[in-house]
Amino acid sequence: MTTSPRWRSVLTPAAMAAALAAAALASGGTVYADDHATPHPPYPSKPVHPAHAPQPAKPGHPGKPMHPVKPEQPGKPMHPVKPEHPVKPAKPEYPAKPVHPEKPVKPEYPAKPVKPEYPAKPVHPAKPVYPAKPVKPEYPVKPEYPVKPVKPEYPAKPVKPEYPAKPVYPAKPEYPATPVKPEYPAKPVYPAKPVKPEYPAKPAYPEKPAYPAKPAKPEYPAKPAYPEKPAKPEYPAKPAYPAKPAKPEYPAKPAYPAKPAKPEYPAKPAYPAKPAKPAYPAKPAYPEKPAKPDYPSKPAHPAKPDYPSKPAHPDKPAKPDYPSKPAHPDKPAKPDYPSKPAHPDKPSHPDKPSHPDKPDYPSKPTHTKHQDKDQW
Repeated sequence: MTTSPRWRSVLTPAAMAAALAAAALASGGTVYADDHATPHPPYPSKPVHPAHAPQPAKPGHPGKPMHPVKPEQPGKPMHPVKPEHPVKPAKPEYPAKPVHPEKPVKPEYPAKPVKPEYPAKPVHPAKPVYPAKPVKPEYPVKPEYPVKPVKPEYPAKPVKPEYPAKPVYPAKPEYPATPVKPEYPAKPVYPAKPVKPEYPAKPAYPEKPAYPAKPAKPEYPAKPAYPEKPAKPEYPAKPAYPAKPAKPEYPAKPAYPAKPAKPEYPAKPAYPAKPAKPAYPAKPAYPEKPAKPDYPSKPAHPAKPDYPSKPAHPDKPAKPDYPSKPAHPDKPAKPDYPSKPAHPDKPSHPDKPSHPDKPDYPSKPTHTKHQDKDQW
């Protein structure tokens, strides 16, 4: 591909002229496609400008090579032919639907009567003050309930039969005597440990100074006595509850039958005697520890000096009373707004005349003026 400015100057106007001519033909054809039965022939394009005309070849100057011809692109492989689908059977026709009978004409309902306007509700008078409710009387004493009949006794349950005596189990055989454990050999006597050397005496600690005496706590002023509280009023006595009837006695429960005696288990055999444990050898005595030396007494701390007493704060002067503020003057009453005049009633509009019926206009012809011109 070449990038010569001369080549581009020649190609650009020709391409633009062809594009403009194609656009003009396309726009004109689409606008008057319905009006013209046969389209007009295309207009000839403008001649090429002499400045952009191809220059003659100079002697001794080889012309520039043209663009190489592009080789033909191999075509795309064809898709395999799809197999034909089997022919579907014809759909049977549906039976004809029956014609619905015509519905009867709905009768017109009579016009509803106009609802009358209700009269204005009267203003209720003020509710009178009800008198105080009387004290509720005490409930009468309930009558005593009749005595309930005695509940009958349950029938006696059958006696449980006794279990048969269990058989006597045979005596277990005696275990064989275990062999006597052999005696351990005598432990050897260990040599005596060397005597531990005595620690050197620690130096004496210096005596600490004695703590100074703390100052005495000041006495707080006595609290003022609280005023006596008024005596609490006594609550009114509650009415006595009515006496409840005596609770009836429950009938005596029947006695349960006696349970059979539990059979005795057979005696278990005695365990065999265990052999006596051998006596362990006596341990050697530990050597005596040396006596611990006494620690020296600590020295007493020197006395702490007393702090100087702080001066007492002077009493604050009494705060003077604020002068009383003058009372605010009363505001004048707000005057009433002047009453506005009532709006006059608007005059009623006159009735508008009814529009006359429009005349029937003739229908438009199907052909157009352009077709008439083309025919002439």
